[in-house]
Amino acid sequence: MLSRRTFLKEASVGSAMLAMPAFLAACAPKHMRQDPLPNDPFGAWFGVDPLSTRQVLEELSQHGADWAELYFQHSRATSLSLEDGIVSQASSRIDQGVGLRVVVGDHTGYAFTEDLSLEAMRAAAKSAAAIAKAGPARLPVDFSHVPQLEFYAVALPWSEVGIDQRLPLLERAAALTRALDPAITKVSVNWSDEEQRVLIATLEGGYHLDRRPMSRIWVNVTAVKNGVTRSNSANLAGRRGLEWYTEEKLQLLAKQAVDRTMVLFDARRPPAGELPVVLAAGASGILLHEAVGHGMEADFNRKNISIYADMIARKVAPDFVTIVDDGTVPNERGALNVDDEGAVGQRTVLVENGYLASYLHDRISAKHYQMKSTGSGRRESFRFPPMPRMRCTSMESGPHSREEILSSVKRGIIAETFTNGQVQIGAGDFTFYIKNGWMIEEGKITYPISDCNIIGNGPDALRRLSMAANDSVLDTGGWTCGKDGQSVPVSQGLPTVLVSSLTVGGQDG
Repeated sequence: MLSRRTFLKEASVGSAMLAMPAFLAACAPKHMRQDPLPNDPFGAWFGVDPLSTRQVLEELSQHGADWAELYFQHSRATSLSLEDGIVSQASSRIDQGVGLRVVVGDHTGYAFTEDLSLEAMRAAAKSAAAIAKAGPARLPVDFSHVPQLEFYAVALPWSEVGIDQRLPLLERAAALTRALDPAITKVSVNWSDEEQRVLIATLEGGYHLDRRPMSRIWVNVTAVKNGVTRSNSANLAGRRGLEWYTEEKLQLLAKQAVDRTMVLFDARRPPAGELPVVLAAGASGILLHEAVGHGMEADFNRKNISIYADMIARKVAPDFVTIVDDGTVPNERGALNVDDEGAVGQRTVLVENGYLASYLHDRISAKHYQMKSTGSGRRESFRFPPMPRMRCTSMESGPHSREEILSSVKRGIIAETFTNGQVQIGAGDFTFYIKNGWMIEEGKITYPISDCNIIGNGPDALRRLSMAANDSVLDTGGWTCGKDGQSVPVSQGLPTVLVSSLTVGGQDG
């Protein structure tokens, strides 16, 4: 049985920060730029090519192999924080290395090295090969370059964007936010971006090079009225370039952060007990991801941990429910041209018209279930082996309208945004804390709510869905999913849906 875990969260800017560079204080001259990142830094800088890669794979599979891959990664990341108009923190980080994995039956040999010399890679391969042995050596197939998909092209790579181009975005977001309400006493804006290059070479002849951008801006607001302090936030994120952060996007971000904060001054706790719960479109997909999606990852089912372990082709939800996990959604955080095992990006239907249709598979689980990988093999970095993970998980639109759903509720709540929570992955039991929400009485929204939680079971809540609106949307927040000590970027979404009954932890009476 897995222990309870803190649910998927919108990760904060990294805690390891350097002192603010002097050039930030000097208004960031335009010539301050990083060197452009080559499309293939492994070949350009370290001489990694098909010949040397083949030699390493031969070492890796010297004792036999069902599967083997090399996962090269080079990342450049930048973070900035603006506190009340002043740059308070800044950091820049470079990380690179290669992970080497060989799989033999149920055994996995894994090693990694930050040294990309042929000698170091062969030594790491030898160590991994010693862990998983099957007999005679298996030679790698000649490499073939697979045509590159492109789900996240950007106009200008982040490695070519200067601080002088990033900083005005933070300053503008802060100014727009502060101007919206005189009660605002503090505005902080956090920024992060990353430019990543990945090369995946497989024993079966795959040779994939992927360019993976990522960025996020997060606005935090504190306001004071009549001696009462409230705070909240909003963020935008994705595999996006500088051109995506337009004036319109920043205005929307500022308004969302302020609206979420100011409504808390009028919010009350809802009544406690079993109530109908309307999950708002977009960010409520967190519940779908955590309480349902993890149970559909194939490793949990292969190990008989998940409640869905024997439910393929069985009814798990009403007919109007279709749930997909899609790595091909352009520019979303969970999008993947190619997964971390070399499987091309693809769309996977998990639940179709109420029936469980598939699990999320990596290479190991796909072999166990005698099917193809769903392109769901993911890892945090070259330091970790891959495992089945979600990408962009959402429920498709249903047959109802939001207005129909609200008018059907005599007494219940809307859950709009969440903070903190726990999920028991195997069984799907969950507790989610509602940050923003609304009370519904006689089919009408009557007052804002906060300081309450909802308690239930994911598979049971899925069966209790009684209505779903035609407004499904992926949330654009900076969601990060943790599993077995690894974090990966994801997206999730939901239409407005009605769960006929959940336990609401509000106030009695």
